[in-house]
Amino acid sequence: MYLHLGQNIIIPESSVIGVFDLDNTTCSHITRKFLSDAEKAGRIISVTDELPRSFVICDDQRTAKDNIKRVNIKKTTEMKVLLSQLSPQTLLKRTGTTRYE
Repeated sequence: MYLHLGQNIIIPESSVIGVFDLDNTTCSHITRKFLSDAEKAGRIISVTDELPRSFVICDDQRTAKDNIKRVNIKKTTEMKVLLSQLSPQTLLKRTGTTRYE
């Protein structure tokens, strides 16, 4: 299955690590540092020209079977942060699930 992030951007659901509300999570200094570091590393991709409402962390190399039971630290270098104008609730509804496992 695929997740449509808006502006004709579609990613495989199996690559999604997490979907986060930008307004609520940026209150934390840890999240702000994470986003700042991701921007410095060139891992942030803006899906829209509008004000972003959510960010999606995804792994380019992740497959559903490969990473269910193990974590590979080396793969974090392939992580991307996608900024979307859609709310996390809208993105969650588009997946048809209540949560990621």
